[in-house]
Amino acid sequence: MSTRLRIIGAASGIGAQDRGCADGPVAFHRSQAWHELARQPMVDWGRNLFAPDTPGQTPVERIAALCRELAEEVELAIGQGCFPVVIGGDHSVAIGTWGGVARSLGRPFGLLWVDAHLDSHTPETTYSGALHGMPLACLLGRGDKRLLGIGLPGLQVDPAHTVVLGPRSFEPEEFDFLGRLGVRIIGDGEIRERGFATCFAEAVRIVSGSPNGFGVSLDLDALDPESAPGVGSPEPDGLSVGDVLHGLERLAELPGLRAFEIVEYNPDRDRHGVTAKLIAGLIGEILPALAIRRTQR
Repeated sequence: MSTRLRIIGAASGIGAQDRGCADGPVAFHRSQAWHELARQPMVDWGRNLFAPDTPGQTPVERIAALCRELAEEVELAIGQGCFPVVIGGDHSVAIGTWGGVARSLGRPFGLLWVDAHLDSHTPETTYSGALHGMPLACLLGRGDKRLLGIGLPGLQVDPAHTVVLGPRSFEPEEFDFLGRLGVRIIGDGEIRERGFATCFAEAVRIVSGSPNGFGVSLDLDALDPESAPGVGSPEPDGLSVGDVLHGLERLAELPGLRAFEIVEYNPDRDRHGVTAKLIAGLIGEILPALAIRRTQR
């Protein structure tokens, strides 16, 4: 029987201002945290993918090439009965991760985007030009044409079943764009007011309501930087690691979960491997539920 959880590294820092996250997948693959996790018989490391370095290629062209390859790898993993876990790399790799899931399903699906930012700029609205600030917009069909339709023509994810959880740093253009599409945004202020458990339960209801299943994209900068220092774009405060771990454990029990993604790991900023251990812990939270799925196949 095939391994139920396949990790795919997507090594790109092209889309970020701090390019250190390009080393994230390989650094995690070499870490003690990974070697301990690899003792689990259900866990396998598939491939590490790298953006091409062809002379004359623009950053967008390089990211598009990586995302196309990543989409194929994710689709292959799902087709072989595996559960894909993508380790990034800057968040632009999400275009490939979720494009691959969409292609495997043949239709858009729900997505829980856990992030300190909205990542929904377009080339016309971006303040920084950083491509890791644009992937969710691309998945929703807006952006540079070279980054659209990686998995399916048009939308890769269903805006009615998409939630951004935990943003605390964004621009009004992104907020307005997502609002027009009907994407639910649950920011840090609302989480403080209503409580994480209540907000998370709402997010789960929305994304799991998709008849085609859902995915989870976790940018490590959503978490409190004291607990996750190894990120390229840290923001003060953030979500509690304990809350996120407990929430992920609940999500993994739902049969509609199709794939998981952890991005923006920057080993240059990690302290004593704290963030690498956290990544292993996040992956470890979904293993018991996957073990139950495996016995039911």
